[in-house]
Amino acid sequence: MNKTIKIYIVFLVLIFIAIIFVDANRPRPIDWRPTYSINDKIPFGLYIFDKETPTLLKKNSLKKVTNTIYEYFEPLYNYDSLVNNYSERGTILSISEYSQIDDQSTQELLYFVSHGNSAYLSSKSFSKILMDSLKFETNNEMIFNKEIKFSLANKKLDTKKYNFDIGAGSYYFGKIDTLTTTILGYQESGNNKFANFIKVPHGNGFFYLHTQPAAFTNYHILKENHSEYLEKIVSYIPKGKIFWAIDNINGESVSSSPMRFILSNPALKWAWYLFLIGMVFFMIFNAKRKQRIVPIVKPLQNTTVDFTKTIGNLYYQEGDHQNIINKKIIYFLERVRNEFLIETNTLDENFIKKLHLKTGKNIEDIENVVRLINYQRRSYHQSIEDDLIEINNAIEKIFS
Repeated sequence: MNKTIKIYIVFLVLIFIAIIFVDANRPRPIDWRPTYSINDKIPFGLYIFDKETPTLLKKNSLKKVTNTIYEYFEPLYNYDSLVNNYSERGTILSISEYSQIDDQSTQELLYFVSHGNSAYLSSKSFSKILMDSLKFETNNEMIFNKEIKFSLANKKLDTKKYNFDIGAGSYYFGKIDTLTTTILGYQESGNNKFANFIKVPHGNGFFYLHTQPAAFTNYHILKENHSEYLEKIVSYIPKGKIFWAIDNINGESVSSSPMRFILSNPALKWAWYLFLIGMVFFMIFNAKRKQRIVPIVKPLQNTTVDFTKTIGNLYYQEGDHQNIINKKIIYFLERVRNEFLIETNTLDENFIKKLHLKTGKNIEDIENVVRLINYQRRSYHQSIEDDLIEINNAIEKIFS
């Protein structure tokens, strides 16, 4: 790892630490969005209600349904049975700001309740199909008072009035079928009193409809005595199994991603995003091709000259000057034959003229070389160093 990469890594780590530190110490603005999500700890989330269900619904068993009501319950209907009933029985629970149950799921919901089951829906609005089937309507009255008082119709159960402020809507049941519908709770604003909690029979089962879902949120569960109101209204849920529909109502789905904790924390989420951005920049700036180091291969050296010098030094140290002179003469005549194509059997005037014409050298130098060669061939005395130097200089003048 080179020095530049180490600097990049240290720089990114310092940025992440600074972001986490700043984000952890800055005051977080309150998120007042009505998400009604079981994972949200914001005021209008359902995190506390989700954690408190074992206490609030201790007489019931709870199952969270993460797909639509139709997708979950339609396969449970037994068409082959003589009685034609569902293989599971219980109460469908739905809590949302505004109902988003699709028409197909609404039909399935009506069919499920008609077979002796029940549905508990808390929302500020309901689908047109549901209102037409159960013969009720909802109204929305502009309320200028800051607080709305909630109370229960059954005074034997509770006589208190609970003051709700933030998040409490002005929706109520403006029209109901008084012959069949039972009013379970009211809301009061000024001199006005309206029903906000009713029980409607349908087939062999019942619908429990509530127009103030804010009562289930984190803010109101922790505020004053509002948790008592919540305990009273959920006590109307029949004993048995509860199917809490969370996906199709709130867009809620428990993530199975291993990154869900990091992405749910703003500081860690932005640290993760910056890490990914940093890695992208790192790859862009280091995307140029890096070639593997090619080793330098030295060419083979021409050792002919060195070899010749070594052999020459060997002869020189031995002092065999005559032998060297003979080899010099042989080398000279061989070169004349190969380069100039002149016969060297007889070194006479004819040879001198031909070599002069082909080499352009001074004829006196050529005559001197021929003279020295003939002298060495005829001489029987031992050559000395001066003879070797003389013939060597004469040959070099011809081939220089």
